[in-house]
Amino acid sequence: MAQTKPQAPSHAGNDRIIARWLWESFIRQRMKFIWLAVGLMVAEALMLGAFSYLVQPMFDQVLIAGEAGQVYLVAIAMGAVFFGRGLARLAHKSVMVWQAESATADLQTMLLAHLTRLDQGFFKLNAPGVLIERVRGDSLALQRVFTGLITGLGRDGAAVIVLFGVALWTDWLWTLVALIGIPAFGLPLVALQRLVRRRSRDARVAAAQSSNRLDEAFHGIATLQLTGSEAREVGRFRTIMQRYVSKSTRAAIGQAAIPTVMDFGAALGFALVLIYGGMQIIEGTRTVGQFMSFFTALGLLFEPLRRFVSLTADWQNIVASLERTHALLQEVPRVTNPAPPHAPVPARDQASVELRNVDFAYGAEPVLRDLSFTAPAGKTTAIVGPSGAGKTTVFGLLTRLADVNAGAVLVGGQDVRAMDLAALRGLFAVVSQDTALFDESLRANILMGAEDVSEAALQRALKAAHVDDFLPLLPDGLDSLAGPRGSSLSGGQRQRVAIARALLRDAPILLLDEATSALDAKSEAVVQEALENLVQGRTTLVIAHRLSTVRNADQIIVMDRGAVVEQGTHAELLAQGGVYARLYALQFKEGAQANSP
Repeated sequence: MAQTKPQAPSHAGNDRIIARWLWESFIRQRMKFIWLAVGLMVAEALMLGAFSYLVQPMFDQVLIAGEAGQVYLVAIAMGAVFFGRGLARLAHKSVMVWQAESATADLQTMLLAHLTRLDQGFFKLNAPGVLIERVRGDSLALQRVFTGLITGLGRDGAAVIVLFGVALWTDWLWTLVALIGIPAFGLPLVALQRLVRRRSRDARVAAAQSSNRLDEAFHGIATLQLTGSEAREVGRFRTIMQRYVSKSTRAAIGQAAIPTVMDFGAALGFALVLIYGGMQIIEGTRTVGQFMSFFTALGLLFEPLRRFVSLTADWQNIVASLERTHALLQEVPRVTNPAPPHAPVPARDQASVELRNVDFAYGAEPVLRDLSFTAPAGKTTAIVGPSGAGKTTVFGLLTRLADVNAGAVLVGGQDVRAMDLAALRGLFAVVSQDTALFDESLRANILMGAEDVSEAALQRALKAAHVDDFLPLLPDGLDSLAGPRGSSLSGGQRQRVAIARALLRDAPILLLDEATSALDAKSEAVVQEALENLVQGRTTLVIAHRLSTVRNADQIIVMDRGAVVEQGTHAELLAQGGVYARLYALQFKEGAQANSP
């Protein structure tokens, strides 16, 4: 069951892996739109080439020779060039932004779908804030693949080719002289690319840490305020953000340095061409129009060439994020649906539960040790014991949120690992202390995707769970929003919504995990009555710290350090004078002290 946090793959060969994944998952199916955009980029580049070419007749025939008839032709041609370039740019940007947003949405959906298939061991090692950043922040790099990388390759690549062609057409020797200094800067460019990759990866890690701190701060805001820890938490966040700023700044400086290196080469090239070409004009072997057309093409060439070379830094930045995303998708689910044929699902009256010699651990930490007990069908079995005894873990193994390391978990005499996963989980309804409600209507929270639920069945569940008691107090009744994590409801109201949800599932096995422990006496009485309606005719397992709530259970399992230490009814366990009796006496004494004047 050992599970580690996902690690970023090594640099060696990773570019090829990421590129293949991008092609197969996001680019190949969008190629018809990408080719359309590339065609429009080529059209934009051709407009640039046409502009630089038209500079020669503008100087030689209009400005110097004074041919009046050429003024209108050159002016109309220049206007058409700029108009065509603007339309082409607008069109290809629109197409690529659409594809970028679509691909990123697909990736984020893919990540969520994958993460929902991972077991609880993974989520114990990966905080929600970190995962949010992995899904939202890192995946945004995919947008830059479309709007930066592919657009740059198409637009700037075409511009470089077209403008280079114009420069060569004007004078191939001038072109060679202009570009002579660029190869000397190859080694600095390689070093800068490696720096950008490393710093960008560090920045993404710091961004994930900042998201996690924000997630914990907002979820624990009441605790921070009540303990006066606001300044401490802000200080911790400031430290993380300073680290993020440092890493991001270094990555940005490295990325900005790449076109700067290109500028050094361009400066040398311009100076050499100016000297060499200027002397030829003075000698009369070249015209001013030729020189200006060449210089226009060369001036326009270096900007897309700078961006084109900068794509290598962009790629390093993109890979630093996407390799983390790709690594997340490589996490293998530990709990999977078995191959058919599946073990049969037991009928309601046969839905017994048995743990047989179960061992389980999260990582290297053992939680359950040779655990065995049976919960008969249609009966109520309580599981009690100190915190950390492994009680809640039992529920996770029953529903296959995790799988045992050794032994077996059986429902209706069938190993749960042999059952269809959806059918297995359909056997259970769960009401826990920390009720999971979402920022949707109460109706949606109760139905939770259930289909074909009649209004009569819904009303029966609301009545049995005592939800109808507080519905008139809400602004929109059943269509009122529950708020983030159910914050618009009280604890007792949230529990009753969870009970209504469980009633609608009508599952044969009920799991109650400290369902009333956080409620006041009045709310507990109402919820307890709703629970009594819920347990009728079901195999029920109850986790409870307050032993007074499980005295009427058909049997009580006492756990300590992952093993069963006692088992029997309330009266039998008191008579034994063991662990249960001592716990009960201690709670009775504490209760008596609390109620004394």
